[in-house]
Amino acid sequence: MAESLIKNQVSEQWGLVRNDLRDEFGESAFSSWLEPMAIGGMASGRVKMFVPTRFMKDWILKNYSDRIQSIWQEHNPEIKEVYFEVKASCGMDSSRLVSNNSASETEAPVLNTAPIVAPCHSLVPASGVEDISAPLDSRYTFANFVVGKPNEFAYAAARRVAESKDVSFNPLYLYSSVGLGKTHLMHAIAWHIRQQDPSRTVLYLSAEKFMYKFVQALRSKDTMHFKEQFRSVDVLMIDDVQFISGKDATQEEFFHTFNALIDEGKQIILSADKSPTELDGMESRLKTRLGCGLVADIHPTTYELRLGILQSKVMAMGSDVPPEVIEFLASHISTNVRELEGALKRLVAHAELIGRQITLDSTKEILKDLLCACDRKITVDEIQTKVAEYFKIRIADLRSERRERSVASPRQIAMYLAKKLTVRSLPDIGRKFDRDHTTVMHAVKKVEELMQTDSALSEDILLLTRILGA
Repeated sequence: MAESLIKNQVSEQWGLVRNDLRDEFGESAFSSWLEPMAIGGMASGRVKMFVPTRFMKDWILKNYSDRIQSIWQEHNPEIKEVYFEVKASCGMDSSRLVSNNSASETEAPVLNTAPIVAPCHSLVPASGVEDISAPLDSRYTFANFVVGKPNEFAYAAARRVAESKDVSFNPLYLYSSVGLGKTHLMHAIAWHIRQQDPSRTVLYLSAEKFMYKFVQALRSKDTMHFKEQFRSVDVLMIDDVQFISGKDATQEEFFHTFNALIDEGKQIILSADKSPTELDGMESRLKTRLGCGLVADIHPTTYELRLGILQSKVMAMGSDVPPEVIEFLASHISTNVRELEGALKRLVAHAELIGRQITLDSTKEILKDLLCACDRKITVDEIQTKVAEYFKIRIADLRSERRERSVASPRQIAMYLAKKLTVRSLPDIGRKFDRDHTTVMHAVKKVEELMQTDSALSEDILLLTRILGA
């Protein structure tokens, strides 16, 4: 009888508190933040409230907790404290209401009751993350990733993050030119975590989709739902983060999302085509955040790595490709792995459709257009030669310490062209000019800025690009 009386009293009090909260804060705020709460227990004047997520708990503590306690004390002066705990599932059984005033304040008995409160729901449905997460390619696993000297460091870092919840580097930032394996590693990490630890929520998407979802939230005035979606995950993975460069509002939101997840010990994994310091149009504070964990670059493929990749692909496809053809492809297609795989698929498809065996001669004929494009490789030495001839200076001047405008400007143009027309890294380019990589970065940025206003400079660069055959 006593327990039934207590149950009815708590039910009435919570109903009154809910009505007052709805009247004071409005239907929108109430339904988003306060209605999902459920009573977790009551003992020694302390009321425990369950909330579905950590993000919601933090928001309530910051914006509503004091008022919730005050309103409850107005209806029941014996209430000393209202506190909150996270519980993902709040569906309760009304037959299990227990109250014990002699119980320990730190271990309030649980009050399980659906009739007392409105049904508890999470701001993000169980499928919320899956709805916005990009699909994973089943081919992109660690088992299918061919490791070589150019990518071994990035691979080792990716495996460490995938296999451990407690990693000393956060975020993990992977970068390389196109087609060298960034996306493969991103998918492999996501696959591994989802298979080995399904309890962890992994959200993988492109930076473009992150920006789209944010703009959509702004238009629908539902930014709180957006924040909850992205800040309630255990692992956030964003591909091609360079696409938010120059997008100030998106960068602002990403910055706060980044900080919120890092503060809660959640893992962030990013990929881009440049290192954090080279991302033009990215705020300095965000560049610092991106580079504060582990930055791992993937270098252009070597012949041995390309050979290993091709052999792996041939085995997976179950095709009969002669060794000399595989060696030929590895030697002549060095731009990126996607082109290499595309060339192999083209050969195999041609052989299956036409019914002819793959030979070295047929390979040269079928891939004639691709091989011609790949054979034309521009080098930094060639760029230096053509720039020196164009501006009528010596090649040695480009590498000298001379700072006269007649030499400094061609030198910056040569550095700019080397960055745009070759796959060499900034340190490699710098060494060709007896400079460090920061000098090359400055030159590239300076030329890009001047091209916006200096038509003569733009014409010089256009002519040089044509002379170099790019």
